[in-house]
This record gives sequence, C-alpha cells and structure tokens, in this order.
Amino acid sequence: MIIIRRAAQRGHAHHGWLDTRHVFSFADYYDPEWMGWGNLRVINEDRIAPRTGFGRHGHRDMEILSYVLEGALSHQDSMGNGTTIVPGQIQRMTAGTGVLHSEQNADAAASTHFLQIWLLPDALGLTPGYAQQETGIAADSGHLRLLAAPVAQAPAGVLPLHADARLYAGLLDADAQAQVSLAQGRKACVFVARGQIEIDGQPLQAGDTALLEQEPEVLLSHGHQAEVLVFDLAAQ
Repeated sequence: MIIIRRAAQRGHAHHGWLDTRHVFSFADYYDPEWMGWGNLRVINEDRIAPRTGFGRHGHRDMEILSYVLEGALSHQDSMGNGTTIVPGQIQRMTAGTGVLHSEQNADAAASTHFLQIWLLPDALGLTPGYAQQETGIAADSGHLRLLAAPVAQAPAGVLPLHADARLYAGLLDADAQAQVSLAQGRKACVFVARGQIEIDGQPLQAGDTALLEQEPEVLLSHGHQAEVLVFDLAAQ
C-alpha cells in the first residue's frame, strides 16, 4: 500500500517571520488522520525570514533532525553547543530529559529553508545529546546515501539515532534509479524536498509525501532535479 499526501494537503501557517507546512499534525494544525507514520512524528518544511527565528524553547523525549535546503541555520542550546548548519549538512539533537535551544536564520539577506523532523525515541529519559555532519549527497548524485541509523547499527560517518529508524537522502535526476529494501513489518516514508520523482510509477512533486506499508521496497525513478528523503521506520 502506498498513500500519497500532496504538498497542498499539508497543514500551513504563516507567522510573518515563519512560513511553515506540516505533513503531520503539529502545533495549531490538527488532523486525527495525520498524527505520524510509524515512529516518525513530524516533517515540517520551514522558511525563516532574515534576522528572525525560533527563540529559546524546550524539548524532551524526542529525536530531532534538522536538514537545511537553502540558507544557514544557527543553533544554540543548553548543552553548550553553538553551531551553524548549511545545505549539505544534517543535525541531530537528542532531547531526552530536556533541552533548551534556539534556531535563527543566519543569512541576513535571504530566507533559510529547512526541514524539521521528529522521531519518537526508543526510550524515555535519555541523556541529551547533539551531533552534526556532512550529508555527502552532492558527491554521490544518483544514489541514496544513508545519513542516520540506530546507535547500535550506525557505521562511521552516519548519525547515530536513539530511534528505530534509518534516514536516506539523495539527488536523483534523468535515468537515475534508487531503491531501499524494507524488512517485513517495516513502514517507509518518502518526502520530496525539491524537483520531481516517481515512486512505483506514481509522480511526486516537491512537497509531496508517500507513505508505504506492507511493501518490500521503496523504488524511485525518473527523477528531475530531485532531492529526496527516505525513512525506513518501525511500525510503532
């Protein structure tokens, strides 16, 4: 089974400084049919205006990923981290017992466009943590690259997650074809960050999401300047 959620069907809020679209229920957007998929709870596509951002606020018991598409995102937190994330990088914050942080647009002239992703952790009350690294997808165009995996299974160069999930991303164009095999009982989610792609012959555009259940694999083809994220998820 493959469920397609089109970009225009997402929740939307415009706060002046923030233009945000929600694949799943979040903040003031609530749809009981769209509360998450497996252990994936949030995919927000955010655009932050120059010299603005999210002020200091708290999280707990969540694995939070930030994936920057355009601009630069500055991050500061109560663990003492102060970094800037740019396109081609991914950040993971383990909120665990509690973290305070802020996120600001570090580009003074243009908006910063990024994805905010939340995954339910394997356990509550984890020690808070932070990691950031290069995705490497620009140098591996035409393929899906593993960016994050469970702690016990994450090889060197892959972000360790305190969640039963794997995240792949890639740039797919022209005749490039990519696939991810799924073990029995797993779910998957495909999010098109930009461009166009087909999944099992069904066309997807930027902002579209495909949710898979009881499928043996994710098969992507006929990409056109596509940047795609693929999640291999616990059924939860």
